[in-house]
Amino acid sequence: MNMIIIKDLFANLAILVSLLLLYAQVTKGTPLHQSSSIKRKIIVGLIGGLMANILMQYGMHIGNTLIDLRHIPLILLASAGGSVSVLIAMVLVIAGRLLIGLNLSALISITFIVSVTVFSIFVSKTGISRTVKTIIMVTFANLYFSGIAISLIQDKTFLFQLIPLYWGISYLGGFVSFHTIDLLRKSQMMLERYKTESETDGLTGLHNVRHFEEMFKQLVNEAASKNQPLSLLYVDIDFFKKVNDTYGHSEGDAVLKQLSEILQKSVRSTDIVSRNGGEEFTVILADCPLTMAAEIAENIRRRVEGNVFRLSGGESIHVTVSLGIASSQDKPMHPSTLLESADTALYEAKNSGRNKVCIA
Repeated sequence: MNMIIIKDLFANLAILVSLLLLYAQVTKGTPLHQSSSIKRKIIVGLIGGLMANILMQYGMHIGNTLIDLRHIPLILLASAGGSVSVLIAMVLVIAGRLLIGLNLSALISITFIVSVTVFSIFVSKTGISRTVKTIIMVTFANLYFSGIAISLIQDKTFLFQLIPLYWGISYLGGFVSFHTIDLLRKSQMMLERYKTESETDGLTGLHNVRHFEEMFKQLVNEAASKNQPLSLLYVDIDFFKKVNDTYGHSEGDAVLKQLSEILQKSVRSTDIVSRNGGEEFTVILADCPLTMAAEIAENIRRRVEGNVFRLSGGESIHVTVSLGIASSQDKPMHPSTLLESADTALYEAKNSGRNKVCIA
């Protein structure tokens, strides 16, 4: 392999990886898979067809023969999402090739792309792994190209140079593409997981205190700008230390999980429930006047009081909660002021007998 081919190969691989990076970024929220919506498959098919056309413009010259990696995006589409996306990409590739010119070379190229597409669709419907599908599809493309080359090129010496080079370049393109997109998807999933974990309480699945603080400030400011009421509930389990001391921390965790479920079922779908640490929870009630917040708080108190908390050892216990309410109904309040007011109301509830609701 001479230096020109090596340079062309690296240039094509760089273009391919760059296009895959762009594709992964565009589709990171909804990557292509077999159950994707038709709209998603059409969009990704258009992107794949564009990628293939770009690769077609950067062919590698081996003697008088021009080879490229236009089939790789189609194979990736077929292995990930099935027929719709790859058919759309195929049409774009054919259109792109016809724009270059209609001749014998164009007809051969179109036949190659159609054959690879049809075979890839067939393989995509099998139950084998995506890795094996990709290998089989690339191998078919290599075999098909080899058959075309053997039927058209009389120079056997050149064939012995061309065919191994094409197979190597094609496999390398497929390998790099598959592992690039696989690595990008894993990285995106990991980032999303870290983001979720940074915002979520690991025990209950509720928002954690960090995410609560971010959302609370934002919602307080939005309520002030829209002149809407916003209420905040502070919820604390009464004598929770006694539960931990009597039954153990694992059983205390079971109580916290069950309480989090009660809280979520007792509020509106738009309300934001968070665990702020230990046995303390908060509920942000956007566009909620004080009277409605008091009703929601009392509903929570009654539900918790009447609930039977099941422990893993088979025992059942009852717990109660105290709640403090603060509201910005009458006038806009600074987030810290609203927090302090709700906290003060909570302590009033606990200091005046517990299992009750107090309003700041």
